[in-house]
Amino acid sequence: MALINKTNKDHEQEIIFEDERRLAALGYKQELKRSFSAFSNFAISFSIISVLSGCFTTFGQAWNNGGPVAISIGWPIVSFLILIIGFCLAELASAYPVSGGIYWWASKLGGAKAGFYTGWLNLIGLLAVTASVVYGAATFLNITIGTYSPAYALSFLQGDSINQQFFWFTTIMIIITVLNCFSSEILAVLNNISVWWHVFGVAVVIIILILVPAQHQAMKWVFTAQINNSGFSGGLTYWIYVLPLGLLLTQYTITGFDASAHLSEETKGAHIAAAKGIWKSIFYSAIGGYLLLLGFLYAATKPEVVSSFDPAVNPYGSGSVISILFYALPPIFFKLVLVISTAGQLFCAVACLTSCSRMLFAFSRDGAVPGHQYWSKVNRKKVPANAVLASAVTGILITLPALWKSPRGIPTAFYAVVSVGVIGLYLAFVIPIWQRWKMGNTFTPGAWNTGKHYKWMCLVAVAEIVIMCVFFILPFEPAAIPWNKDFTWLAVNYAPILVGLTLFFLWIWWHVSVKKWFTGPVQTI
Repeated sequence: MALINKTNKDHEQEIIFEDERRLAALGYKQELKRSFSAFSNFAISFSIISVLSGCFTTFGQAWNNGGPVAISIGWPIVSFLILIIGFCLAELASAYPVSGGIYWWASKLGGAKAGFYTGWLNLIGLLAVTASVVYGAATFLNITIGTYSPAYALSFLQGDSINQQFFWFTTIMIIITVLNCFSSEILAVLNNISVWWHVFGVAVVIIILILVPAQHQAMKWVFTAQINNSGFSGGLTYWIYVLPLGLLLTQYTITGFDASAHLSEETKGAHIAAAKGIWKSIFYSAIGGYLLLLGFLYAATKPEVVSSFDPAVNPYGSGSVISILFYALPPIFFKLVLVISTAGQLFCAVACLTSCSRMLFAFSRDGAVPGHQYWSKVNRKKVPANAVLASAVTGILITLPALWKSPRGIPTAFYAVVSVGVIGLYLAFVIPIWQRWKMGNTFTPGAWNTGKHYKWMCLVAVAEIVIMCVFFILPFEPAAIPWNKDFTWLAVNYAPILVGLTLFFLWIWWHVSVKKWFTGPVQTI
């Protein structure tokens, strides 16, 4: 037994040595600790995608903008397109297994300018995704506590649900910041636990939704019913405007899988493990999420109540999956599902902050972020603690608009932060994917690659991302349109404002200063 253990350790050391040699060939010395296995690398992307988070928190976006068809038909179609995006990124992760992956790839393939904008888009996306996941977890935690203790719901912070949610949002952000400052071994264990929580948790919820409700919807309704609670007209507008807005559910849920690339310098055998971590996390999440969503739809036997904007009829908000669960399940099962989902979202929040901080660390290491000398430092446990703290504080700041509620009760600020995350991340993906397609056969692939399939996969990936990003900067409701008589800033989707202003300042900064000194990734060897 001792000989076997010694042999395994020797083999592991050989892998780590080879990883360090490969990283040195890319120009970097090993600063972070390689404590993530291939499974742990997959686990962090799987945890960030988290169908227990996205499928629960953004379900209402699909329900109100399209209804069941946006979910039963939209989810598998968009999931397939995202898997193609994942294959394109996996090929790059195998060729260049380095932290800050997306930014580094764009710099390598397209030059310093491409890398600069890609890095900032990726960072903006990760900051927004982290904020939205934590806010979603806070919302579910608040509802779960209120379900178990009605007195809390009425008394804590004067019973104001918005303030209650923001309190828990800040509290969760503080807790996950502390957890992310621990050693990477602890984070790896948390992510491994998260995988099994998601696997068994989703299975338990699906079984409950199959066996417990007294009634189920007909299959025809699940796959053909249309709902338009957007406030926009139906007909052609439904198909070309409203329904695509509902696809935000899928596009947001299956995102953050680039975490496998960001953890490359902490993963053993990263040139294979990171590539597989990307596409496998997408594939298994797509299947699990689809089964979960179908379970919600089959249990939605009171669609008129779920669609109601009247708090007296539907206290959880129009389109909320909690409304479906509340009316379909007895109290004990309703509470159990809430606990399973909330815990899954908390695991997801930890993983999101890990990924975001690693990207900030890598980007700062090359001097591309103001204050980079602070964010690129690692503590004695080889963790970029300053980058963790900066990511958390920024997440809180960009979510402050959530303290004000939209006139119709729609969580506009939450969906806006969600949109910022989707737009930032996916636009960052576009640049290296497009550059890889342009390189053609001159690109040197890694051990994991798509072969000749890159020719059509890259084009499909770029087209899907561009189309989706256009829809996600559009207004979510008529009151967000400036010339509408009911216009109010509280209804505005501020995603294009936040992303647009950031890109505008980056453009000025680039031309005034950055292009004079920024040359892309700065090699440490």
